[in-house]
Amino acid sequence: MIKRMKLKAYGKINLGLDVLRKREDGYHEVKMVMQTVGLYDIIDLRATEQKGIRVETNLYYLPSDRNNLVWKAAEMLMSEFDLPGGLDISLKKMIPVAAGMAGGSSDAAAVLYGVNRMFHLGLSLEELKVRGVKIGADVPYCLMRGTALSEGIGEILTPLPPVPQCWVLLAKPKISVSTKWVYSSLHANELRPEDHPDIDGLVDAIRRGDLRGMAGKFGNVLELVTEKRYPIIEEIKDEMKRHGALNAMMSGSGPTVFGLFEDARAAKKAYWTLKKGRLSGGIRQVYLTNFFNNREVSNGL
Repeated sequence: MIKRMKLKAYGKINLGLDVLRKREDGYHEVKMVMQTVGLYDIIDLRATEQKGIRVETNLYYLPSDRNNLVWKAAEMLMSEFDLPGGLDISLKKMIPVAAGMAGGSSDAAAVLYGVNRMFHLGLSLEELKVRGVKIGADVPYCLMRGTALSEGIGEILTPLPPVPQCWVLLAKPKISVSTKWVYSSLHANELRPEDHPDIDGLVDAIRRGDLRGMAGKFGNVLELVTEKRYPIIEEIKDEMKRHGALNAMMSGSGPTVFGLFEDARAAKKAYWTLKKGRLSGGIRQVYLTNFFNNREVSNGL
């Protein structure tokens, strides 16, 4: 048994997000392109002789009990395999919370991976994905990472070629958005054909390695809900594009906005402009990073 393991749980953005319909079981059928970015949380796992799961975080408002996805992930495997002792989980959050970047899902994925390795459970990546989707629809992707087409409720994943590298500017305004509220407010079965983004065109641009073509195919149907309620999202997008972003879009259900930059100087100028927080709605967090492509970087999970 490995007694301690430290892991990086990387955040994601959606390069494209479409909701095809709301199913009879209440789930939404999606078609989206997921991309890992270089912003990550740090998770420190320690096996203990004392029974039970203990979670501590650097953010006072995050739950440290079964309401935290890292707790659920640990409990799932420890219960299934009747593992001895307990587990202490230290979670240092850097990915914005309730921001459309799958931070909680990525943390859960890291814990599933870590417990599997620490206790030599021998589960394959596919077997971890099967368990992960029971925790959250994004967890299987967060286990796989990189660039992927996601379908179904998010559990049907098709790896795509790594996207061309560029600068990724992330900005979260001073609001938090409920994913449940966004999806319930979308009325997916009443969308017009023109409301749906061209996900197939986006995938084609990615397969060609065409960064500009990819940026030109950005589309997130959930902006119809979140952006209408929170105009600051459109303000951030416009500010990024004014500073040279190839394009800018909201990630997931929001409210985080990302912009892609080819030019490092332009990206840094946009970063500092947003960092000063002069937009009317205010910005809470700003980060400048790159894409995380599994074939380029192997540390972490």
